[in-house]
Amino acid sequence: MDKQRDFVLRTIEERGVKFVRLWFTDVVGTLKSVALAPAEVEGAFNEGVGFDGSAIEGLTRSHEADVLAHPDPTTFQILPWRGEVDPTARMFCDITTPDGQPAAADPRNVLKRALAKAGDAGFTFYTHPEIEFYLLKSPELAGGVPVPVDSAGYFDNVPGGTANDFRRRSVRMLEDLGISVEFSHHEAGPGQNEIDLRYADALTMADNIMTFRTVVKEVAIEQGVYATFMPKPLPGMPGSGMHTHVSLFEGDTNAFFDASGQYQLSPIGRQFIAGLLRHAPEITAVTNQFVNSYKRLWGGDEAREAPSYLTWGHNNRSALIRVPLYKLGKGQSARVEYRAMDSAANPYLAFALLLAAGLKGVEEGYELPPEAEGDVWSMTDAERRALGYGSLPASLDRALTLMEQSELVAETLGEQVFEYVLANKRRDWAGYRAQVTPFEYESNLRVL
Repeated sequence: MDKQRDFVLRTIEERGVKFVRLWFTDVVGTLKSVALAPAEVEGAFNEGVGFDGSAIEGLTRSHEADVLAHPDPTTFQILPWRGEVDPTARMFCDITTPDGQPAAADPRNVLKRALAKAGDAGFTFYTHPEIEFYLLKSPELAGGVPVPVDSAGYFDNVPGGTANDFRRRSVRMLEDLGISVEFSHHEAGPGQNEIDLRYADALTMADNIMTFRTVVKEVAIEQGVYATFMPKPLPGMPGSGMHTHVSLFEGDTNAFFDASGQYQLSPIGRQFIAGLLRHAPEITAVTNQFVNSYKRLWGGDEAREAPSYLTWGHNNRSALIRVPLYKLGKGQSARVEYRAMDSAANPYLAFALLLAAGLKGVEEGYELPPEAEGDVWSMTDAERRALGYGSLPASLDRALTLMEQSELVAETLGEQVFEYVLANKRRDWAGYRAQVTPFEYESNLRVL
């Protein structure tokens, strides 16, 4: 760590860095930032930077407000969108109490605790997200809805189009920040795009996702458009998900791979899927944390990219959990894909709960139910009931009820985060429930 600190301090001097931004998130996943002068960075490494944690959503209680932000030197990067004008860098931070203990409500620490528990069992946890978002002409509404930058569809190539230039610029910036990109393309909705990040350990990936969102927002501003990770910004169009591929490793060996298993999936892999299936409803208030998230999950025919039923399948995109195809001899690529999470989730908390749910299945030896072989979306409710397919909660209200009853979520998040998420999201639901919507005016005002 001392060598990494020395590298940071030397790079700041050699590159003429004028500001160093210290980044962390609140419990909802909003990025927070404080800028340091270069001369203050060494002191921040040694002592941390103090601030009032009670002013940050869910971070501390008012009677224990003083906290310290400790920059992680391994996350140091020059921010490419600043160019050569006042070069600026960033580092992610761990939040501690004044006596040096990890702050209980620091989302990064929640994930670190979950990873440490997995480490005690001999596992490391890797994730690979496919992140969708919309590009709009502006955040302003026209006729009550946003206006996308194009009318293109899935994999469309639009010569000279805004999305092509946007993706090229964004990918270049991400690569400059050391974040590897596997794919980028236009998605199914007008103005909707997807960029897939190359797999990394879950903590690095959570940091990468927060950086990704910032890059996407900065490039949008640069190009005169607006980017949103809102789960369902356009009625009648697909929502934006963050399908996430996950895998466990034991040392250098993929714990999900077994050449002799069905679909080359090991007993650990099968138990991990079983854990995700059993606990998916109670973690949904975190993986899908907004009122709008449930418009994506249950929005009608266009919601078919967001599986809502508790099923798994081999390369079955209608299933909640998919076992993807991978080439023979590529056992290290064995993984499972969780398809419900949306791109507005707090990645630190969401990854911690995906890991906890899967590991619970491994620890308790959960039995994996039969796979879904058909198109789950096309089945009737009666057919799904006959097959025993449960569902994810259909509203934030229901998701919070299930979360409140969950020992797994409470233990993984810790008391402060658990209670704050419940309180924060109940306020969201109460505010939403108090609204009178255009649908109600159209349906009721002139006929009742």
